[in-house]
Amino acid sequence: MELTTVWFALIAVLWIGYFVLEGFDFGVGILSPILGQTEPERRAILRTIGPVWDGNEVWVIVAGGATFAAFPEWYATLFSGFYLALFLILVALIVRGVGIEYRNKRGGAVWRQRWDIAIAICSFLPALLWGVAFANIVAGVPIDAHKQFTGNLITLLNPFGLLGGLTTLLLFITHGLVFLALKTEGELRNRANGLVTRVGLVTAVVAVAFLAWANVQTGNAASITVAVAAALALIGALVANRVRREGWAFIGSAVTIALAVVCLFLALFPDVMPSTTDPAFSLTTTNAASTQYTLTIMTVVAVIFTPLVLLYQGWTYWIFRKRVTVQAAPAKP
Repeated sequence: MELTTVWFALIAVLWIGYFVLEGFDFGVGILSPILGQTEPERRAILRTIGPVWDGNEVWVIVAGGATFAAFPEWYATLFSGFYLALFLILVALIVRGVGIEYRNKRGGAVWRQRWDIAIAICSFLPALLWGVAFANIVAGVPIDAHKQFTGNLITLLNPFGLLGGLTTLLLFITHGLVFLALKTEGELRNRANGLVTRVGLVTAVVAVAFLAWANVQTGNAASITVAVAAALALIGALVANRVRREGWAFIGSAVTIALAVVCLFLALFPDVMPSTTDPAFSLTTTNAASTQYTLTIMTVVAVIFTPLVLLYQGWTYWIFRKRVTVQAAPAKP
């Protein structure tokens, strides 16, 4: 296997890690002011992601860095063409992180309420815009002979792109609900558990429609097979949640998101950014890649350090694996 293909696959893995881990973060952030009916409940909801949300965001930084190093042409076209959308995501991630850290720094109800709204909005925007971005990457965007994006933000807000955004938004909300059912106790757990089925059924319909549309446009036998597996995984997650097996439900929703990302990357390959202007202008794993020497050095570094990062993050989740109770979140004076 060529190193360009290896790094295309590794970048897909990084996005899988980001969407699976940060996906429930986004879902929890959106649900916090909705699912939490009292201040102690809202604090407990945010405490479920308190030890891990910042570590989860590392995945997107590494994915961006790996794209820059392995496929500089892809990085340049993507980040310049999608500049406004990615800028909105960046601002939302910053405000969201500040909100999680600052909402309990003061005791006023208005102070906390404003930060809760900010966290919800700034979780909603990335959950939506990441889907819009990836849908457009797979379907193709206007790129000229100089490998420059010739559209604008309105170009990205097409029906397929918006359906992709709605899909990721609903997937992350469902994933967040399953995570909250897994990590909380009592009435909060029951409330989250009860919402999973209703939200999950809507998610399943939208996700199936999006993946089917994607495969009609650019799919192949492999991507179609993975799309079917993703749908089955989501159904399995809903069934597991129904019988109160939240651990299996969380695995099912995580596998659903992972397989959905795999489906999109399989449908995209060997392109990394198709051109709707002329297929000859498309960026591929070959014409967008770095030199063989650069890819070789990157591969050696990845083999050494990736297992260490995975072990550390796995250890973090193991340490904070216990359920969060509402009583365990006292208000600060």
